[in-house]
Amino acid sequence: MNRKKDDSGGRSWRYALPPAIIGVVLTVGAAIAMNTTDQAMFCGNCHSMAEAALTHKRSVHAELACNECHAPHNIVAKIPFKAKEGTRDALATVTSKIPDLIHPGEHTKDVTQANCQRCHEATTSTVVMQSKKFCTDCHRHVPHTPKIPVAKRSAADA
Repeated sequence: MNRKKDDSGGRSWRYALPPAIIGVVLTVGAAIAMNTTDQAMFCGNCHSMAEAALTHKRSVHAELACNECHAPHNIVAKIPFKAKEGTRDALATVTSKIPDLIHPGEHTKDVTQANCQRCHEATTSTVVMQSKKFCTDCHRHVPHTPKIPVAKRSAADA
């Protein structure tokens, strides 16, 4: 008895192709979502961040995305950080519990500090940080300098 061998080798790609396509679509979608949610245009869409987006747009750091400063640089740390902070911001917006002035938490300050030092390493390497813990303790208006007169801002700078 001579059996004909089933030629399934040519058909195996049919089983591998759909998961591969789904993987590519999810990867590209996640990359686009990550990039979009980093941008000032996205962040500034919420009323609570409109002023920060406007002052950022007028700053020397305008070419940078918000999360170049406000999120970890390492992608493994960035994803959970953005998920946590994004959820907190969305809940505050939905429940209308947005403070008049938004101050970063200690973890966000640590992230921002690391990003200041990463980008400005040549400058910060000569600075002795004995009296202040964070660069923004002295440079607090970088890049959200209040260039808009107090009477025209939504909240006075504090």
